[in-house]
Amino acid sequence: MARVAVLGPGGVGGFVAAALARSGVATTVVARERTAAVIADQGLQVDSARLGEFTVHPAATARLDDDVDVLVVATKATALEPALERVTGQPGLVVPLLNGIDHLALLRSRFGPRAVAGTVRVGSDRPEPGVIVQTSPTVMIELASDHPAPRPRMAAFVDVLRAAEIPARLGDTEAKVMWSKLARLNALACLTAAYGSPIGPIREHPRHRLEIEDVVLETAAVANAEGAGVDADATLREIWDMAPGHTSSMQRDVSAGRESEIDAIPGAVLRHAARHGLECPTIESLVARIRARIAA
Repeated sequence: MARVAVLGPGGVGGFVAAALARSGVATTVVARERTAAVIADQGLQVDSARLGEFTVHPAATARLDDDVDVLVVATKATALEPALERVTGQPGLVVPLLNGIDHLALLRSRFGPRAVAGTVRVGSDRPEPGVIVQTSPTVMIELASDHPAPRPRMAAFVDVLRAAEIPARLGDTEAKVMWSKLARLNALACLTAAYGSPIGPIREHPRHRLEIEDVVLETAAVANAEGAGVDADATLREIWDMAPGHTSSMQRDVSAGRESEIDAIPGAVLRHAARHGLECPTIESLVARIRARIAA
């Protein structure tokens, strides 16, 4: 496995692309014309809590015509469809590292079972094109597929990631991998975006702490109706253990007036809840609060 392309070199995609290029993997980033031009000229400049400071020079293009071995999709969920128009080649494996859960169906409609379930846990931001600041001590990429065909390629890519000093593993089922992340992320995103605060002060507020618990329980109920087997208590322990200054990309987007992933994160949970006849009053209340902040 020698050729990897990363669609969307933002905080997550840029970090993954830079780590792969640093380890010697033939890496191409696929981005909008301006971003691709900046990276082609200046490279990816990384300040990483895990890997240190370094600059690499992967190939950069606004259009991917080659049939690469792996396409990592790391756009915002809101930008996925237009971003896919930049890809005309047929990758051997498609690894999405997006927030939410509904994007996999879209990718499968385009790439079939070569598109697998993927999640990433990392704190990483892109303050400007080609500049990546990775802040979290914890990094983990997890892949799963309910189809047997892509599993050998998945295992090979996990080895490539590990060689690039990115911890990675194969999960049990698609539902387990994706909903386990969403149960944690939905609580973090909803609470931090609703109150415009990092998780630490929110956890210390008695009423907001109860809201965290309720959001996790509501999301876990939906996840388990989907067959995911999410452990709500384990999810809560992860949230209690987060650094006090931990925020979410949704909170940062709402605070900055940018388009947020409110539809891809809590919106997805509410849609799946409706299919199972489940009520999520706390999530609905927080979504209403977030929408009010956006409207203001």
